[in-house]
This record gives sequence, C-alpha cells and structure tokens, in this order.
Amino acid sequence: MNTRLDTATTIQPKRPGISSWVKMMRAETKMITRDITGSLLPIALPVLLMAMQGLSLDTGQELVPGVKVIDAIVMPVTITMVISMIAIMNFPTLLATYRKSRMLRRLAVTPASPVMVLVSQVVVSFAQALIGIGVAIGVAVAFFDASAPQNGILAVLTFLAISASMYSVGMFIAAVAPSPNSAMAMGLVAFFGMAAVGGMFGSTQNLPELLADIGSWLPFGAGVEALQSTWIGESVGWQNWVSFGATAAICGTVSAVFFRWE
Repeated sequence: MNTRLDTATTIQPKRPGISSWVKMMRAETKMITRDITGSLLPIALPVLLMAMQGLSLDTGQELVPGVKVIDAIVMPVTITMVISMIAIMNFPTLLATYRKSRMLRRLAVTPASPVMVLVSQVVVSFAQALIGIGVAIGVAVAFFDASAPQNGILAVLTFLAISASMYSVGMFIAAVAPSPNSAMAMGLVAFFGMAAVGGMFGSTQNLPELLADIGSWLPFGAGVEALQSTWIGESVGWQNWVSFGATAAICGTVSAVFFRWE
C-alpha cells in the first residue's frame, strides 16, 4: 500500500538586513560618484562663490562685536547653497531616472523594496552635502579666518531643519516631474528662484520689499536668516521655523499623494 503525502512548503520572504542596507548604500554611492558633474558642482560652485565674496568683500569687518562678515553673511549663504543644490537638483533627478528605467518597479517585487532606494539615496546625498559643507568650512577657516557659530547646537538643529525642508521640496519635484530632464529643469528653476530672493546674489535689502518678504518665507531665505542668527548668537526667528515646518509638511504631503514608483 502506497501512501502519498502531499506536503506544502511555505517560504517566508526574508526581510533585508543590515548587510543589504550597506550594499544598497554602496550602490547609491557609486551611482552618485559616476556623475562627476552632479557630484562636484554642488561642492565646487558654493566654495567658488564663497572665495569670490571673500576676496571682494572686507570679510574681516565686524558686523557685531566678535562676528565678521565672513561669519554672518558668507557662511550661512554657502551652507544653504550646498544643501539646496543637492536636495533640490541632484536628488529628484536621480529618483526620476530610476523611475524611468523601471528600476523602482523591479525592486517592488523583491524583498529590497523601493523604499530602500529612497532612504539610501537620502542618506548618501546627505553625506555628500556634509562633505561639501566640510570643504567650504575648511576653506573659510584656512583662508578667511572664519569662526564657528556662537550657538553651535542651535546651528546644527537649524541645519537639520533646513535639510528636511529642502529634501521635501526635492521629493515634491520627484513626485510631479514626468522625466529626469523635467526634474532637472524644475530643480534649477526652484533653486535659482528661491536663491535669487533669498540672498545668494547679494543682500535682500537691495531687493524690492515685496520680493524680500517672499524670499524670507521661502526655505532658502529662511535658512540663511536662521543660520545668521546662530552665528551672531541670537535666537532663530519663529517665522523661520514656520517656513521649515510648512515647507516640509506641504511638500511632503503632496509627494506622498502623487509620487509614483513606476
């Protein structure tokens, strides 16, 4: 007598572990470093503009006791430029490229979900921003005698708030842009639009009052103002925090609604 036993084997998918996250971040690092222009421009351009301002302005002049022009004006603009260029221009363009190549769709049917790509891309690009800011600070200290913010902890918290708002703008662009080229175009317009009224090309006091007010509520201008406050030892204005929070909330919500993995 033959007895046939039907057995069913249930295979539980294995969730990605630490090693998988490390491999994903290594892959994202390779993708970013292969784009030489995209990797160097957000670092080189702010440092170049900072050097030009340092050579043309009297950076040793004190605006308030103990705080020089290089500290209160040039450094806040440079730091905001670096994180803005990476978060608004590079980040959404790469995500749009992944979507166009159907990479995110293919990952959706594997244990390595598209969310891993998103998180890894944020981590790697943020590390790129930190490198760029480190280079800028090193140049400023070595050649222009820059000083640290008077309130270092508040400066770090402010930088994190700026980063959150800028990356939310980048996610918004990635969500609504139909192609990598359109993502790059939208990022350029958003970056230079906010930077133009936020103090990148000169003091906002030289702008019409309406444009200066608009710029101070946008994340670039709010970031410059907030970092300036930390350098001169003042508290960050409530309107700056509102700008960061509102930008992150609005752009984050729109991104969650409209973002497509394929």
